[in-house]
Amino acid sequence: MRLRLAVALFCAAASLFAITRAEDPYRFYSWNITYGDIYPLGVRQTGLLINGQFPGPDIHSVTNDNLIINVFNNLNESFLLSWNGIQQRRNSYEDGVFGTTCPIPPGKNFTYILQVKDQIGSFYYYPSLGFHKAAGAFGGIRILSRPRIPVPFPDPAGDYTVLIGDWYKSNHTVLQAQLDSGRKLPFPDGILINGRGPGGASLNVEQGKTYRLRISNVGLQNSLNFRIQNHRLTLVEVEGTHTLQTSYSSVDLHLGQSCSVLFTADQPTQDYYIVVNTRFTNPVLTTTGILRYSNSAGPVSGPPPGGPTIQIDWSLNQARSMRTNLTASGPRPNPQGSYHYGLVNTTRTIRLANSAGQVNGKQRYAVNSVSFVQPDTPLKLADYFKIGGVFRPGSISDNPYGGGIYTDISVLNADYRAFLEIVFQNDEDIVQSWHLNGYSFFVVGMDGGQWTSASRNGYNLRDAVSRCTTQVYPKSWTAIYVALDNVGIWNLRSEYWARQYLGQQLYLRVYTDSTSLRDEFPIPKNALLCGRAVSRSS
Repeated sequence: MRLRLAVALFCAAASLFAITRAEDPYRFYSWNITYGDIYPLGVRQTGLLINGQFPGPDIHSVTNDNLIINVFNNLNESFLLSWNGIQQRRNSYEDGVFGTTCPIPPGKNFTYILQVKDQIGSFYYYPSLGFHKAAGAFGGIRILSRPRIPVPFPDPAGDYTVLIGDWYKSNHTVLQAQLDSGRKLPFPDGILINGRGPGGASLNVEQGKTYRLRISNVGLQNSLNFRIQNHRLTLVEVEGTHTLQTSYSSVDLHLGQSCSVLFTADQPTQDYYIVVNTRFTNPVLTTTGILRYSNSAGPVSGPPPGGPTIQIDWSLNQARSMRTNLTASGPRPNPQGSYHYGLVNTTRTIRLANSAGQVNGKQRYAVNSVSFVQPDTPLKLADYFKIGGVFRPGSISDNPYGGGIYTDISVLNADYRAFLEIVFQNDEDIVQSWHLNGYSFFVVGMDGGQWTSASRNGYNLRDAVSRCTTQVYPKSWTAIYVALDNVGIWNLRSEYWARQYLGQQLYLRVYTDSTSLRDEFPIPKNALLCGRAVSRSS
């Protein structure tokens, strides 16, 4: 039975990707999603496990690989996985958020067919429904360069995934019920490193060798700072972009962000603290892991090293110092600087302001005053089957208007091949973090206060980092450029998880009249159908 299933999956995948390059390899995964007891902060919780693991297994791939991931939902509730940073070129049906993909019903399975087309770098996957992310089922994704593509640093002696994030002792069902009742969540209870609490995580190294850490903030609420006692961290990659190799004592990662750093085990042979703490919070949560040298002469000594100042300026200056390595190759052999984004004229400016408030006496969060509510049918399916009444393109304005919060199914219409300037305005006292599915974008500017057209004078139009998740500091703005070269309906959301759950998200509908396979793949033959699309045929 399993053999027949594998053959069927291969044939389905091969037929879908026949229009891509036939020599691109396939990688097959079979994942069982179950509940299980976990104890990351010393108390029993109900976690979401993948093949019995918390966190889930890493996905290791190479540029252009085809990933065939068969997910069996053994829960008593629906389930979906999404792939943070994987662009799903021409294939938003596989994106794994409810706006594009029907959930996997209890007791059923669904096979994701993904291609990591023209991508390299460090990303992660996570469960996208409800508040499942607070229970686990997340893991790292690494996309290596093809052997013939040069990488701007020597192969490291080891390559580690490091998943960091704040965590609650309460089960995800309790947290979700609290949000559903209209209340805010409390401050988290702790921080995890690779699913383990204080002192639980460790990395083994040999003196004199250099290692790569792929770090992702998979948490729910807080920006985090990462550092290793007595070791410098050299930034080399941010969400698929090779960066200038800048050395830092510590690195800030905001919600949803990923990066790669190199460090050399150049200290005396003993154990050293790995430290992660929350940023811009009172109180400050801190956790530690252990960097263990082979033949270590002793345990960690002294207090864990302190982090950077709590002032925003330190973090802002570090963010501005992260630049693209223009001469390095990306997923293709041509240099990353070959695309001169600063010379392209923007065709539209969209200003998005986040806000908090109440609707009918319950806590909600909004973008341009619209608090997103989930439709009864995935937007992509409604679009494909031409089902009216599910959503209205243009149901959210290009600019904030300052009115009270109201609920709607927020969809921005945009033309295929447009070149957008998007400005995120954050007038609140929290650090905001925004992620756009389906794309990478150039972070051309960030500063305090209100954005104006004069702010463009300070844009970095030469070597800004291209990434998929960006922070916006309190009472500040961040501006991005994005080329809309990927047809589909794509989620733009706050990575502050309670906020996105209570409405701080929208969908970008990148549309073309063309039906060419060069622009978009057809709906998958195995697509799950739900809502008003349930009686349609794929």
